[in-house]
Amino acid sequence: MFPEYRELITQLKTTDRHFLNVFDKHNELDQKIKNMESGIEPATHEAIEALKKEKLVLKDELYNTLRKASAA
Repeated sequence: MFPEYRELITQLKTTDRHFLNVFDKHNELDQKIKNMESGIEPATHEAIEALKKEKLVLKDELYNTLRKASAA
């Protein structure tokens, strides 16, 4: 995710607690969705779609934080 910001992501994960929390939550949702889609965890199609929307909101937040930090 966002390879052009790899160094900035590493920096923000150590200096910005909120960024780290959002980043970790995004990754947890990503893994949960993968588990549901592969049948490891039971889920309805609607539940998976809801998690994907939540993950997208987090990704947007991460991207906005990265854009602001890179412009500073």
